[in-house]
Amino acid sequence: MFHLYSHNDLDGVSCGILARLAFGSKVEVRYHAVHSLNAQVERYLLQQAEQNQPENMLLITDLAVSPEIEARINRFVTSGGKVMLLDHHKTSLHLNAHEWGSVHIHHEDGRTASATSLLYEYMQSREWLQPSPSLDQFVEWVRLYDTWEWEKAGEIEAKRLNDLFYLLSPEEFETRMLSRLQGSSHFAFDEFEEKLLTLEEDKIERYIRRKRREMTQTFIGEECVGIVYAESYHSELASELGKGNPHLDYIAILNLGGRRMSLRTIHDHMDVADIAKRYGGGGHAKAAGCTMNEEVFRLYAAEPFELDPLPLDAPRNAYNVKASEHGVLYDTPGKSNILLYQSGSGNWTAEWDKEALPFDFPSFEDAERHIKRHYGAWLCRDDRYVQFLSEHWLRSRRRGLKPDLDEEKIIDDL
Repeated sequence: MFHLYSHNDLDGVSCGILARLAFGSKVEVRYHAVHSLNAQVERYLLQQAEQNQPENMLLITDLAVSPEIEARINRFVTSGGKVMLLDHHKTSLHLNAHEWGSVHIHHEDGRTASATSLLYEYMQSREWLQPSPSLDQFVEWVRLYDTWEWEKAGEIEAKRLNDLFYLLSPEEFETRMLSRLQGSSHFAFDEFEEKLLTLEEDKIERYIRRKRREMTQTFIGEECVGIVYAESYHSELASELGKGNPHLDYIAILNLGGRRMSLRTIHDHMDVADIAKRYGGGGHAKAAGCTMNEEVFRLYAAEPFELDPLPLDAPRNAYNVKASEHGVLYDTPGKSNILLYQSGSGNWTAEWDKEALPFDFPSFEDAERHIKRHYGAWLCRDDRYVQFLSEHWLRSRRRGLKPDLDEEKIIDDL
């Protein structure tokens, strides 16, 4: 008899689906949140000690055990028990010190690993499960979503698979996937699922549009952080907020009801697993999380509570557009303006209330990143830009300077 204990997200439940395909009725599958696994493993070890069933095997996937349970598993395996833990989180790498631990962040071919892809590979090596085109596709979509590689790979279906997982109960998702993987050579969504997913995508878009206007920005340590309260669609929300605000090092999503904080980043230089680890959590370089303890609540909720939401860049400008050769105008919370323009040297200069900062920037992106991080600036609308140019043009004429014909044309056009 096999016993599989796995995480309760798409990657973890997909491990359960593989186990049911491989072992049928000879496997017991249980899904757990991060902090409920240890008690379940402890019960299993006590039960095995009482019943003495050496043929049983425990598989743990997509989760790690505490140091206390780690020591108990060691004693159990030394006395002849069978355990295998498969994981892909950086915070679990220490478990590779044991013969029953197999933690890999990457496959041998260089692909970033998920628990499902590791288990699929392990089962094939033991000849417990034979590969098939539909299984290959299913496992790859799970891997792409769980590792945040689906966007780069252009595999929107991987993200839609995760959407479907949360639209259905775990039992219904399992039943549908098992039926499809057993009965079809090609893995795809059926007509009912396509309609369900279309409705969900509209709902997600509206949710993200609302949450964009609620995000605050602050520095926590050395990092510039976007903070938003949300209970749903964390990955989709963080992806849109990160892409729309690349000056932020990472996004922190607070779920007060669940007392959890999720961390996401789009940047290669950031490792949010290291940040989560400061507060007793863990995860991957681009997606991690932790429980909202007292320190997390103070830093991410209490201290930034009085901050106003970060205004959005003006979305439909025709003239005040980023990297414009005529200059780009930004508003700031203090009602001051910042003008970015390219100097004769080719570098970009930032003028704050008509006074240039004492340093310049090699690119527009570097200049904008600086003023957004340190001044909370946002791109102002065309009408404000025209007003600014008009005032500048009038001052130039009064001082007897030659008029800027490009500025005159913009003002006339508007």
